[in-house]
Amino acid sequence: MLDQIMDTMQKYNMLNMGDRVVVALSGGADSVSLLLSLSELSDRLGITVSAIHVNHCLRGDESDSDETFCKELCKKNRITLISKRFDVLDYALKNKMSVEQAARNIRYDFFKENTAGKKLATAHTANDNAETVIFNLTRGTGIKGIAGIPPVRDNIIRPLIETTRQQVEDYLSEKNQNFVTDKTNLSDDYTRNKIRHNVIPVLEMINSSLFRIITANSYNFRLDNSYLEEQSVNAFNACHTDKNTLYGLNNYHKAIRHRCISMLLSANNIDISQKRISDIDIICTNGGKINLHNNVYIVCKMGIISIEDIHPSEHEDIYTELKTGSNKFMNKEVIIFIRDISEKTSGTIIDADKLSGKVVLRNRRAGDKIQFKGNNFTSSVKKIFNKKFSLQERDQICFIADESGPVFIEKAGISERVKVTHDTKRVMEITIHCE
Repeated sequence: MLDQIMDTMQKYNMLNMGDRVVVALSGGADSVSLLLSLSELSDRLGITVSAIHVNHCLRGDESDSDETFCKELCKKNRITLISKRFDVLDYALKNKMSVEQAARNIRYDFFKENTAGKKLATAHTANDNAETVIFNLTRGTGIKGIAGIPPVRDNIIRPLIETTRQQVEDYLSEKNQNFVTDKTNLSDDYTRNKIRHNVIPVLEMINSSLFRIITANSYNFRLDNSYLEEQSVNAFNACHTDKNTLYGLNNYHKAIRHRCISMLLSANNIDISQKRISDIDIICTNGGKINLHNNVYIVCKMGIISIEDIHPSEHEDIYTELKTGSNKFMNKEVIIFIRDISEKTSGTIIDADKLSGKVVLRNRRAGDKIQFKGNNFTSSVKKIFNKKFSLQERDQICFIADESGPVFIEKAGISERVKVTHDTKRVMEITIHCE
């Protein structure tokens, strides 16, 4: 195992001669093996090793027993230990967060206070990395998520990231070294534990080299992501002339565009999903605008993408009286013919004589409702659009309406009240062409 750790530390340039390394010690098998292995390698590496322990006071006597174990382990091996107790439950209540998040915040704040100018070594293993990759996949992730846990982040190093839990346990067994077990790790109440106990074993049955494969893939994904991030930063700097605007983004690959859009939004403290970023990328090519929140829109015109405040009075409403023949709607041509029911038709048809008052061509309006043909209920257009259309499409859908409301919605259907029946004499034929 020591050779594996040495290879990992060299691969990721984790340590230099003279480094002071502080091991995050819980008392579990992984952190105990990390502490002892780094202590064993300290002379060869030219480093000094100490430990740090946090008692979260979440498991009563068991938490206190873990703290005692860590103190005795360090005393036995003449390793300096910094230890502190925290009331995590109280912190979680006061800060209105989950106990898990509170424990993490407290732990890493304490680590940060005590590792200035030092390296913090955490005991994440190849198993932890595999669990993280699978966990991220179940939630939906990009290349960064399937790259797993980074071996190095700021002053944090993870020397065991390519070492399996089995190797850890074998190492401790050879040294006849005991460790503590957190009973919460045995429960399937937590998603990670479900992955550990139920998913990983099945995947190992499929491929016994699971951890080696995921470790190798993680390395390759990190390389790919690093390159894409570097290229994206260069593209962003080339296109970004002020806080709210990008010029010339269309000249770059979609993978770069997505990252640049994300950077632009981050620079404006806007956090949205990957799906929304894909919608925004579409208007980079086609033009248009997408509402981000409240009156904030992202707008693309002539290859320039910008974040703008647009108030309701400024919205680009389309509202024109419908005429026979060619009608202009954004980048579409809406062709209307009034025909006798006996004539051949090729487009969508509605009963022309059931239309009431002025008939107009328009885009959607707040409060629009329609009873679609064949339905015995009225539907909210907003709900229909949320299910059927992307954000980029919604403002580009063509409506035909009379004085009673919408009778035709492009790509959605016609109203029940204007459907053609055996009593119909004249029809309105609707055909839409994209320019």
